[in-house]
Amino acid sequence: MGTRDRILDAAAEIMRNRGVVHATTKEIARAAGFSEAALYKHFSDKEDLILNVLRHRMPGPAGAWPEPGAATVPANLTAIARSALEFYRQSLPLLGGLLAQPQRLAAHRDSMSKHGAGPGRAIAGIAGYLRAEQELGRVAADADVDAVAALLDGACFHQAFLRFYEAGPDAEPAPEELAGALAGALARGL
Repeated sequence: MGTRDRILDAAAEIMRNRGVVHATTKEIARAAGFSEAALYKHFSDKEDLILNVLRHRMPGPAGAWPEPGAATVPANLTAIARSALEFYRQSLPLLGGLLAQPQRLAAHRDSMSKHGAGPGRAIAGIAGYLRAEQELGRVAADADVDAVAALLDGACFHQAFLRFYEAGPDAEPAPEELAGALAGALARGL
């Protein structure tokens, strides 16, 4: 395993246990077995490291959208919901502390924006997938795909939050049928 991968693994583990606010680059580098200078050879700053942990060490809805026209729309929405539920379950412990520190949150938001990332990207990706299905005639032409995307992503986030609130960072994954129920309820309106 290379230096970059070892740093990402160490960062993911520390951020899961302490959150991004309390994880330091010095601590992450030490846990990976490297100097802090080695960390900065691979990542421009802590925000770049966080983004890479989210992209490469978390299951995620972003970038892995179903192929329009493949499977059924409800099955594809279920796959998206399953992925989103798991991403939010794993990312809430990492990112929750940002909400209590407005300056740190602003820096994180600015960095994510520079990298073309952030929470709104999932909604845009879901809506883009649904627009492609509209063009294929598999989703009604008058369906509000932006609203459906926001509802699906928001429901997944909220369900993950509730599970985290109840059980903490060790919350079990959402039941398999939850993804299907959320997707199915929305697909009926499409």
